[in-house]
Amino acid sequence: MWLVPPPALAQPLPALGDGEDLSLAAERSLGERIVGELYRDPDYVSDPVLQEYVQDMLGRLVTAAAARGELSPEMHERFAWKVLLVRDRSVNAFALPGGFFGLHLGLLAVVDTPEQLASVLAHELSHVTQRHIARLIAQDKRQTPLMIGAVILGAIVASRSPDAGQALMVGGQALAVQNQLNFSRDMEREADRVGFSLMQPAGFAPQGFVAMFDKLQAANRINDNGSWPYLRSHPLTSQRIADMHSRLPQALPPAPAAPLAHAMVAARARVLMRPGVDAWRQWIADAGDAHFAARPRRERVAARTQAVLAAMQLKEWDAARRVLALLQSDVRGDAPAERLARLLGVELELAAGNAPAALAALGDAGASTAARLEMLLRAQALLAGGAAAPMAGVLQTWVAEHPHDAEAWQRLAQVWQQAGQPLRAVRAEAEAQVARYDYAAAVDRFRAGQDLARRSSASADYIEASIIDTRLRAVQSLLREQTRERRLDQ
Repeated sequence: MWLVPPPALAQPLPALGDGEDLSLAAERSLGERIVGELYRDPDYVSDPVLQEYVQDMLGRLVTAAAARGELSPEMHERFAWKVLLVRDRSVNAFALPGGFFGLHLGLLAVVDTPEQLASVLAHELSHVTQRHIARLIAQDKRQTPLMIGAVILGAIVASRSPDAGQALMVGGQALAVQNQLNFSRDMEREADRVGFSLMQPAGFAPQGFVAMFDKLQAANRINDNGSWPYLRSHPLTSQRIADMHSRLPQALPPAPAAPLAHAMVAARARVLMRPGVDAWRQWIADAGDAHFAARPRRERVAARTQAVLAAMQLKEWDAARRVLALLQSDVRGDAPAERLARLLGVELELAAGNAPAALAALGDAGASTAARLEMLLRAQALLAGGAAAPMAGVLQTWVAEHPHDAEAWQRLAQVWQQAGQPLRAVRAEAEAQVARYDYAAAVDRFRAGQDLARRSSASADYIEASIIDTRLRAVQSLLREQTRERRLDQ
């Protein structure tokens, strides 16, 4: 159990150390090993719409932290600053070594405003920037990174399956590590304070921090039934809540109303949690109810977004199109919500197998790297129509600037394959595995590329083969280092 913090409110906190016992490179390496496992978890969610939303939010907070001097230029450059989404109905989020973060869809589904979600990300971000994770790991040098990584993974798994989680954390030694990884009361308060200070510079109303605390307190008051793991990993105290309330400026303007786009994102998370056929059918029925039009606009937008996505899950394309038309009418005049509704229509037509309609809905969007979501959808639509070759250059430019975007690499591999460039396709597949930190799988694909190159005599293939040889050596080095670390940990 964590101790109750001292009663001092809104006071500066002492420095808690700098975590120099664990280098930034070592922390990033440990984070990559953990995240490599999460990418292979069947509950990992690769959804470009949700990913764009949360990644943009984290990016704004990281920029604010850098501007305020909360993280060094070296940390800013070395760490990943990436959110991974987990298909889980429970309300949870967590920070990992190296600037990786996990977010359960259950949390995204219950936050009422962007500010509430930003407050959770700001708190978790501050655990990283203040080197809390590094200091906890360094507390007992007898514990190996492999043991620590297993315990962190076990804690994540245990939030969804207690038996499976405990299987990864058996033994007194593992229990000792788990206790060490619980953030101290001072670390929690420091993460609150630093996270709160990032809200306004990042463009978020600081009231969201307090509102999220109030939401967590309400859940705590009615006895957590296991659906709010965040309350166990970040236990609330009256002092922490009072501290946040006391930090709100007296003359603060009212917080802005929650945008329609946020309601649509939260609705999307609820559908992707896969609540079941009965829930999906109920949402479709509710959206078609005659009295539905009298409900507030935000409620209509959320419910109709749910209904469209639910109908898509059930492959009821005509029902999805009918509700989508109503949704597009509801969001008219709100540019961010209009964009999400239009792209939802693109997704619908792609799922229904109507690539021309999807392209018509996209218009010119996605023909450049201006927006990742539109770019990926355009590539998918052109692939479905058998004419994706023009997207090769666009995707190649994108991955050159974003080499850790596994989804973009995978889409590029499909484009090259359709364009009759199998060697380039294999290389892109390998790079997708590198982006997921699965170096063994990447080495296999690069070697497959070498075998393919030996059977080809085209000059373009010769150039590509040289790139593959160079990349293979680099990734083999990463794999050897990873293997060496595992052996040392055993």
